[in-house]
Amino acid sequence: MWLLGLVIMIDQIDQNIVRGVVTPLKDDPHLHMTDFKIGLLLSCFVVVNGLITVPAGYLADRWNRSRTIGNTIVGWSGLTALTAAMPNFGGLLAVRSALGFGQAITEPSAASLIGDFYTHDTRGRAFSVQQCLYFIGFGVGIGLGGIVGHLLGWRAAFLIVGTPGVLIAVLAYRLREPARGEADKRAVGAEIEAEPEHPPLFERGFVREMWRGLRADARTILSITTMRYALVGVASLLFTITAVAAALPQFYERQLHVHKGTAEGLVAVLVIVGGIPGVMLGGRFADRYMTRVRGARMAIPAYCLFVGNGLFVLSYLKAPFALAFPLEVIGFGITCMAIPALRAGLTDAVPHNLRGAGFGFFNLASVILGQGIASLVVFPLAGAFGDNFRVAFLILSPPVFIGAWILFKARDHLDEDAAKIFQAIVTAMQQADAP
Repeated sequence: MWLLGLVIMIDQIDQNIVRGVVTPLKDDPHLHMTDFKIGLLLSCFVVVNGLITVPAGYLADRWNRSRTIGNTIVGWSGLTALTAAMPNFGGLLAVRSALGFGQAITEPSAASLIGDFYTHDTRGRAFSVQQCLYFIGFGVGIGLGGIVGHLLGWRAAFLIVGTPGVLIAVLAYRLREPARGEADKRAVGAEIEAEPEHPPLFERGFVREMWRGLRADARTILSITTMRYALVGVASLLFTITAVAAALPQFYERQLHVHKGTAEGLVAVLVIVGGIPGVMLGGRFADRYMTRVRGARMAIPAYCLFVGNGLFVLSYLKAPFALAFPLEVIGFGITCMAIPALRAGLTDAVPHNLRGAGFGFFNLASVILGQGIASLVVFPLAGAFGDNFRVAFLILSPPVFIGAWILFKARDHLDEDAAKIFQAIVTAMQQADAP
């Protein structure tokens, strides 16, 4: 879980470096940057991500996940470093768009690996450690971009963050590849069979076979009630969360009168100080109350999102920085408590042989419906109100409450969907022992 956390950390550093260098990018006379172009840079990876993530999830259920993650890290680290050499906005946009393949490939494989390494009663804590490093990466990306960009320029910021990924790739190559369903079978005492040899990636008929497999996987995944609710709920709430995350440094500068270069550092502080305790506490809650509260791993995220977003809304209501920032730190921490519980709940609800595809569809809904248009909307919306991000954030806040309500409804189905998986394993054991 620590290594998979490092994978997601370096991915977030690479992705969020743009948020930290908004001001240097705008100051570069060769780029002719506008708020719309900034929003485009923050969301341009969506097309590539959306095209790749579901097929990547399909492959995560059938090929070596550790090796796939290592190869992917090497590729995206090179692209991040290459960003520093782009002479104009077109080149910058092209390279940042290509980075969409990173999260698209590593996300389903990493989530599938955690599901196979950790049993259902410890998955909350396992995901909390992984997601803790996600927020460190988010904060470091913004903070490093802000500091290095302010001192040395935006090109130096991209060059610096493009190199450490190679070391993490080496560790990923050495990670053991568990059998699919290993943790679920271990929990009920079933025999764990060795992982079969994977067929060559581009054997004859591969594309047609993958298309048929994807359609079959999609039918199975969408037949899981918990998954249908989660896809809609997460897409809804991530729209707002992504929009706020993209524009929060500009909100601090323009509405709360924070100095340029300081705002990005404050966002990094918010993410680390609020996010890390929140996600760690959320993982413990997810495991502790798994059997004490009906549908706990969907109910807990819903409660946290209602309260956390409520505090953010209060911080937008003409509050001065001295009040707004503490409210947002607390609100962010409470919101982050939802993450490990939600991920553990999805792992519980999806059969082990489809978890890669399940998180592929989850990632698709998150990126396309949630994150994809948020950055493109928030900057023009603020511009329509005289660069007032306070008004833009208030207008964009309701989808979080809608998403939280949908996740709360999913609690009615989670326990039943999870029980079906364990019943299938027990039935298989009984059939294997039968004379």
